[in-house]
Amino acid sequence: MEVKQIHSLTQIDAENWNRLAGIDYPFLRHEFLAALEHSGSVCAKTGWQARHLLVEAQSELLAILPLYEKQHSWGEYVFDQAWADAYRQHGLDYYPKWLTAVPFTPCQGPRLLLKPGADTTEVMRLLLDFIRQAAAEKAISSWHCMFPDPAQLAHLEALGLSVRSGVQFQWFNRGYSDFADYLQTLSAGKRKMIKRERRRVTEQGIKMLRIPGREISEPQWQAFYRFYSLTYLKRHSQPYLTPAFFQQLGAAMPEQCLLILAVKDQTYVGAALSFVGTDCLYGRYWGCYEEYNALHFEACYYQGLDYCIEHGLRRFDSGAQGEHKISRGFEPITTYSAHWMKHPGFAEAVADFVKREQVGVDQYRQAAAAYLPFKQGLQESEPDKLKSGPT
Repeated sequence: MEVKQIHSLTQIDAENWNRLAGIDYPFLRHEFLAALEHSGSVCAKTGWQARHLLVEAQSELLAILPLYEKQHSWGEYVFDQAWADAYRQHGLDYYPKWLTAVPFTPCQGPRLLLKPGADTTEVMRLLLDFIRQAAAEKAISSWHCMFPDPAQLAHLEALGLSVRSGVQFQWFNRGYSDFADYLQTLSAGKRKMIKRERRRVTEQGIKMLRIPGREISEPQWQAFYRFYSLTYLKRHSQPYLTPAFFQQLGAAMPEQCLLILAVKDQTYVGAALSFVGTDCLYGRYWGCYEEYNALHFEACYYQGLDYCIEHGLRRFDSGAQGEHKISRGFEPITTYSAHWMKHPGFAEAVADFVKREQVGVDQYRQAAAAYLPFKQGLQESEPDKLKSGPT
């Protein structure tokens, strides 16, 4: 086996990439990552430079490790700025670093793309050897793998990477026949709250449109982007993604896009964009012109729950943060990242930090679970697939 490095998605055929990536998880499709590149959302100017690694044997593609060279820590959702400050205080450079992640997308999923039958441990060991050598030659401080699925995380931990944990809130479909059936699993107070919130959206004269990707018109994409941009502009920052990114997604992978539009007096007043996986709905972007009572909950959560129930999707991953999701039935789950540091002293310090930090993270997840709104006896434990991880 040998490792090759490419610096653009144009250097690998989409069919070859997708043969390993599949379509179950939309964010590692060649179309998604290429749209980030071609639209200028991911480039040297934005601080994300493609450094993808390919593993080949006798000219056959065995594995792909998506990889970016980073000059900052923005758009990652695992915060290591304190580590960068510590490096700077000791006269060391933390940037550039290498990062395996989906840019601007804190959604757990596969990070190493493998041909069926390939030896995961052997491939990962080869890749880590390459990363170590390249780090020495190119002054790369570290390698970070964000939001890997638990199965791949175990291999990273076995190779000696430090594992850091975090918490997100996700909703699980336990075979509900409709939204009303789901509400019956909640306490009376939370059930009334959700009914009231959905009713208030209607009382404000707002109608919700749920539009599959193939049916989204160009004016609707433009309206969505205005809403998406406003989410950042209201916080005095610039949006990460360009209009061209969404235009390319709409053309290249419409079957995995779902747009929720809020309409009042024949005018769009808000929008949320999600992506559809094989068994999961991923809520990603949201925005509105002005605040309407409960519109955010309806567009970003309740419409998604309706969609999951109607289409038999197992879970709804609505993105990072958001303790307000707990009272609506989104359960705290553990997410992970894995970190390799070239400097032995900082590698030891990071390993100690994440070990101590995990105690607080575990306590937070348990405390959050205590506030879930399910009736006693109806709440089930976090699915094994998501809770299984490093020991």
